[in-house]
Amino acid sequence: MSRRSMVVRFVGLLAVVYLAAADPAAAQQAAPALTGTVTAGPDALEGVLVSAKKSGSTITTTVVSGKDGRYEFPAGKLEPGVYSLRIRAVGYDLEGPSEISVAADKTTTADLKLRAAKDIASQLTNAEWLASMPGTDTQKGQLLNCVGCHTLARPLNSKYTADEFLTQILPRMQGYVNQSMPLHPQLRRAERLREERGDQRVQVYRGTADFLASINLSSHPTWSFELKTLPRPTGAATRVIYTEYDLPRESIEPHDVVVDDRGTVWFSSFGEQYLGKLDPRTGKLTEFEIPEHKPGFPTGLLGLRGDAEGNLWFGNMYQATIARFDRKTETFKFWPLEGDENIDAAQINMVSPQSASVDGKVWAQNNGFAGIHRLDVASGKFETFEPFKGMSGPHNIYDVVPDSKNNVYFTDFRQRHIGRIDAKTGKVDLYETPTPNSAPRRGWMDAQDRLWFGEYRADRIGMFDTKKEEFKEWVIPPKWSSPYDVVVDKNGEAWTGSMLSDQVTRLNPATGETINYLLPRSTNIRRVFVDNSTTPVSFWVGNNHGASIVKVEPLE
Repeated sequence: MSRRSMVVRFVGLLAVVYLAAADPAAAQQAAPALTGTVTAGPDALEGVLVSAKKSGSTITTTVVSGKDGRYEFPAGKLEPGVYSLRIRAVGYDLEGPSEISVAADKTTTADLKLRAAKDIASQLTNAEWLASMPGTDTQKGQLLNCVGCHTLARPLNSKYTADEFLTQILPRMQGYVNQSMPLHPQLRRAERLREERGDQRVQVYRGTADFLASINLSSHPTWSFELKTLPRPTGAATRVIYTEYDLPRESIEPHDVVVDDRGTVWFSSFGEQYLGKLDPRTGKLTEFEIPEHKPGFPTGLLGLRGDAEGNLWFGNMYQATIARFDRKTETFKFWPLEGDENIDAAQINMVSPQSASVDGKVWAQNNGFAGIHRLDVASGKFETFEPFKGMSGPHNIYDVVPDSKNNVYFTDFRQRHIGRIDAKTGKVDLYETPTPNSAPRRGWMDAQDRLWFGEYRADRIGMFDTKKEEFKEWVIPPKWSSPYDVVVDKNGEAWTGSMLSDQVTRLNPATGETINYLLPRSTNIRRVFVDNSTTPVSFWVGNNHGASIVKVEPLE
C-alpha cells in the first residue's frame, strides 16, 4: 500500500470516528448494558415499561419495549451491579426474572416473561377508573376534585353507603387542605370565602354521595361494570428513557420541579416547610427549612418560579407569605401578608416574578378570596385586586402569569375566564375560553406574549394570544387527561401532564399531533418543566404522591 493510500485511509477512519461521536444516533448504536425481549406466552409485547434499580441506589432507570418486544438500556445508563427489575403494563405481572446482574463492558441479556395480572383493578389509573365506571360526564367530573389528595381506587374500593358518604366521608374530606394526602393529612382552618354554604352544600354532597355509593362495593362483592384499560405506548412513545430519583421521606411532595442554569434540580415541598435541592448526577438531596409565619396553620409551598437574576420565588400557601430564595447566598427573604388581608383563609399559592425587572413588582394570587396581590419588592407594600368582586360566582383565581410588560394574566379555575390586569391603570378585562366550564389551571407565557394553559375539565391545552386577544385550543387524548400545566419548548412543541392518566403529552401545535409518554408508576403529575439545554429537550416532573422526581428523555 502506498504512503498516499495509507494517509487517505487514515483520514477516512478519523472522519468515521468523528461522525459517530457527533451523531447521537450513532452513539446509541453502542452495545447496550442490558437488553432482552418481553413476551407473554408466544407473543412479543410492545409498550412495556421495564425499570431497573441498582441495589442500594435511589435512582431507577426505565426504558420501553419496541414493536418487536425488545428493550435496551444504553451502556451509559447502568453501572455494573445487581439490579431489581419491575414492569408497567396494565393487565400483566412480571413472572421473571425480577433480579439481574449487569457486568462491566459487557451486554447482559434478560428475556422477561409476563403473565396475566391477578388484580387488574390495582393497576388502573384514575383515567381508567373514570372510563370504566358508568355515569354521565357531570357525575364523573365531580371526582376530579378527589385526585389531588388520593387515587380514585380508594372510594371505588370502599363499602360506604350514600348516607355514610353524605354525613361522614364527604364533610371530612372537605375539611382537609388541598396539599393533604393519606400519609400526611392537614385540616383546613377556615373556609374559602364565597363557597357554597348550608343547604346548598348538602345538596351538592347528596348527588356525589349517591353516585359514589352506586359504583363502589357497598352493595356488590365486586364492581358491576367492566374494567377498561388504556392502550400501551406504541411507536414514538416507546423511544424514551426515564430516570426517577427517590426522595428520603414518603411525606415529601415535590409539587413544582425546575432545573436551573447549572443543571441543579429544585422543588417546592407541597406539604412541608422545605425547599428542596437535588443533584441529578448523584441523587443527593439538600433541604432548606422555612420558618412558619402562622404557627398552627397548614404547612407547604406551591408555585416555584425564577426571576431575571436567578432567584427562586414561591408562595407559602396557608402561611400567607411570599418568599424569595437567593441561590448564591442560600438565604430566604419573606413578605407575609398583614392586617385585614391576612385572614384565616388566606392562601398564597402562585408567585410570579418573571417580569419584575420591568417595574420592581411581583404578582401573586390569594385563593382565600379570589384575590390578586402585587408586591413592591423595594418597599414591601402590597396592592390587592379583586377582579370578581360583586360578580356572581363562584370563582377561583388559580394562576397569575405576567407578560413582557408585567401586566398580569390570571386563570379562573371555577369557570372559563382568562383575566388581565393592566400594570399601569389597574383596569381588569375578562375573556372566556371557547370551551365552557374548561377550568383553566396553570399557565406559561411565551416570548411572543402568548399565554399557554391547561384546561383541566376540558381535556385541552389552551393558548391566548394577548396581542390579538384570540384563543386557540387543542384536544389532549385520552378522555379524562385533564391537563394541569403547560410549557412550550425551544422547538415550539407544547408539553403537559395528567393527574389522572400518568401520561406526559407532547403536542405539535402546528399539526395537532400528540405523543403520550406513560410514566413508570403512579405519579400524580402537577407542574411541568422542560429543560431546553439538552438535545432533544428533556422533561421534568415531581411525583407528588410518590416522593420522587422523574426525568423524561425522548430519544427523538
